[in-house]
Amino acid sequence: MSVNKLFFLGLLLFIPISLAAHFLEWGPLSVFLTAGLAILPLAAWMGAATEEIAVVAGPTLGGLLNATFGNATELIIALIALNAGLLDVVKASITGSIISNLLLVMGFAMLLGGLRYKEQTFQPFVARVNASLMNLAVIAILLPTAVNFTSSGIAPTTMQRLSIGVALVLIFVYAMTLLFSMKTHSYLYEVGLAEQEQVELAESNLAEGKPQVNVWFWTGVLLLTTLSVAVESELLVDSLEAATSQLGLTALFTGVIVVPIIGNAAEHATAVTVAMKDKMDLSVSVAMGSSLQIALFVAPFLVLAGWLMGKPMDLNFNPFELVSVAVAVLITNSISSDGRSNWLEGLLLLATYTVLGLAFYFHPVIDVIG
Repeated sequence: MSVNKLFFLGLLLFIPISLAAHFLEWGPLSVFLTAGLAILPLAAWMGAATEEIAVVAGPTLGGLLNATFGNATELIIALIALNAGLLDVVKASITGSIISNLLLVMGFAMLLGGLRYKEQTFQPFVARVNASLMNLAVIAILLPTAVNFTSSGIAPTTMQRLSIGVALVLIFVYAMTLLFSMKTHSYLYEVGLAEQEQVELAESNLAEGKPQVNVWFWTGVLLLTTLSVAVESELLVDSLEAATSQLGLTALFTGVIVVPIIGNAAEHATAVTVAMKDKMDLSVSVAMGSSLQIALFVAPFLVLAGWLMGKPMDLNFNPFELVSVAVAVLITNSISSDGRSNWLEGLLLLATYTVLGLAFYFHPVIDVIG
């Protein structure tokens, strides 16, 4: 068993600990910390279950399954926070997930992969397509904020209608992106890297007479982990206001830095691990694909969900968050455009993330959560 699997297996102990902290009233800070740690292994198991089912489902359906559950943890946390009325945290978690995937995940992947291999390569075509999609995402979340900033007394209902229209366009683009990458132009993508390895493993197991993937077992694991993530997310969100207030953290910093790290930890580990195996194509696919899913699907889905739930969720973001997303997209596109990476480029991405993190920490938001 790998070190990663042992680590996430050990973290499962925090599930009963977090429940005990809640029911025995150990305090909001204890609940917040233990629930956050409990979500990490659950997200990893959710990803593992999705990958196992994808082996049997085949490349097209498997790819769609991976795309659907790729950011399920972040989506569940955001939905529960949205239902609780923590709109600032929800919006900050959207921008924070984009930033952390582009800078933190890709930064560590390029740095650690580059320390082991002098130079690594990945498909420049895919990088350019992803760059174009990220530019669209920046434009889409920038314009509603620009409309609000350049207008006087715009009604919240008008902003929500505008956001719903933009959300529908983004979801349509996301669906067309899946069609492009998995069907009409799948030959241009080597998404087959992960799936190809899984298929080869399945064929090898079959040749050796080893048992095949138990679809019902992994489906049960997927359902159980999804429900568990929902329970732990409820504990996390319920204790978030009081816990972060005790820590002296703002809603902005919590949403942009803390929540995305909790939700993306399993993907972080995957991207870095495969980069260290010189599979940079797959690493970039995990990092940039996750950012695109957040921007093109999760964010607009939350807008529509907020409308149905009667919550005033829109795409009018904090201007500083938009600047940070634009910075992250700009430097990532610049570094990835040539299809090559090295440890220095990874260091540049991590340095950018650190500077942004410091800026969010010291950002003079008047109200601390709670």
